[in-house]
Amino acid sequence: MTDLSPVPSIEVAGIRIGPGRGLVLIAGPCVIESREHTLRLAEAIKAVADKVGIPLIFKASFDKANRSSISSFRGPGLEVGLAILSEVHMTLGIPVTSDIHTPEQASAAGQVLDVVQIPAFLCRQTDLLVAAADTGRAVNIKKGQFMSPEEMGLAVGKVRQAGNERVLLTERGTFFGYGRLVNDMTSIAKMAHFAPVVFDATHSCQLPGAAGTQSGGQRELVPTLANAAVAAGAHALFLEVHDDPPKAKSDSATVWPLEKLAGLLTQCKRISDAVG
Repeated sequence: MTDLSPVPSIEVAGIRIGPGRGLVLIAGPCVIESREHTLRLAEAIKAVADKVGIPLIFKASFDKANRSSISSFRGPGLEVGLAILSEVHMTLGIPVTSDIHTPEQASAAGQVLDVVQIPAFLCRQTDLLVAAADTGRAVNIKKGQFMSPEEMGLAVGKVRQAGNERVLLTERGTFFGYGRLVNDMTSIAKMAHFAPVVFDATHSCQLPGAAGTQSGGQRELVPTLANAAVAAGAHALFLEVHDDPPKAKSDSATVWPLEKLAGLLTQCKRISDAVG
């Protein structure tokens, strides 16, 4: 029988993520749309998280390198994006995270980010994982849509063998057919054997490529999946949040509305507290 004992928690800027540590929120817009919008949204999300009583790590991408179309909005880029995330951190006093796509981005990102995120499609890229590990920051590896939960132990091993013990794994759905993601909640327990587990409720509702030049989605299913994942033992919840979803420049079909964030987090926290 496979040993499914969970690994110990890890620390990110004073926040413990892992078994017995309560629910943590990783949230923000899919992509940095502007300095003003990012700061305003970060402040609003922090206010909600503080009210509900859930620690927050703010997330926004400086570059969306895996957009469906070459004409899709990608963000401000590395230098400007990191400057904005640094301002979020300094102004609001909250940890920040973003994703890197090449090993060359790791060093600069590691000087600003508290968590370096590895995109799902790149979770097997050894050079990228090692570069992220070398920053000394916590590394959040998103499970590839083509990977089993058991295989993610190898990705964790690459980071740890590079000398970094602070690793997170994020479940975000698996491809089982054309344009559809499916979540297997047993993967949370399986991956918790390798590292604390984050559940990405918004990306899990994507219908990749369903809107032609962009992904579609089923935003109405976010609460169902989020609640199920927390009940299944997820240590952190990943949500892309926007104050005006129809106008979001990335993932407009799945980003969670800011106005509904408090209700969802309150529900998830109750489940987390009950699970213990």
